[in-house]
Amino acid sequence: MSLYRDEGVVLRTQKLGEADRIVTVLAKRTGKIRAVAKGVRRTTSRFGARLEPFTHVDLQLHTGRTLDVVTQAETIRPYGESLAADYPRYTAGSAMLETADRLTHGEKEPALRQFLLLVGGLRTLAEGAHEARLVLDAYFLRSLAVAGYAPALDACAKCQAPAVRAFAIVAGGAVCGGCRPAGSAVPAAETMGLMTALLRGDWARADASESRHRSECSGLVAAYLQWHLEHGIRSLRHVEREPSERPTPVSASFWSDSAADPA
Repeated sequence: MSLYRDEGVVLRTQKLGEADRIVTVLAKRTGKIRAVAKGVRRTTSRFGARLEPFTHVDLQLHTGRTLDVVTQAETIRPYGESLAADYPRYTAGSAMLETADRLTHGEKEPALRQFLLLVGGLRTLAEGAHEARLVLDAYFLRSLAVAGYAPALDACAKCQAPAVRAFAIVAGGAVCGGCRPAGSAVPAAETMGLMTALLRGDWARADASESRHRSECSGLVAAYLQWHLEHGIRSLRHVEREPSERPTPVSASFWSDSAADPA
């Protein structure tokens, strides 16, 4: 039996049989892992609560034929506890987990920078120092940059001219008047500045931004992300709800016990 140890963030879980779960974890050294946690749905389980989405956990696993098996789990930090009481932060965190899952395609392919970004994003959300959607947009932009899809913001994505007039997702970001394709968005200069601030971690500038520019920025960033993923981020439907439509989350339900086929 080949044992190994790693720390990671639980991205989602799926029911398996009557008492087990499959947990998907983004690990620091190993990358994305799908492993069986035996008996964790029983009330007597020693570490069931440690393997919930949002949890930063230290794991010991042994290698199996198709799926590895979790043999030990120790909580490093349960981000879900602080996020669950605040709807904007909870849904932003859910979108982070989903994005991390989508951007790390292969299993057991090291993704250290994506892991560090996810842990940093969840920690920032839990601390509540910045608006949740700003933190989420910063995470989106930085995770895209790590994956090689950073949008051009300071110069034209096609000809590198410094004077940009529009934002075109299919062109790779900001474009000048001569390279601007039909249907391009024309965001305010302040919106482009906010995107740059979020990508660079300039929180003083981001926190001072106006609501209308934050909204415009979020729309562009979400569209850019989903275009590159070639898949919608379902959690964004909850992030974008109006306050009157928001239910009170009580558990990490977005990514717990997915009905998807565990195979």
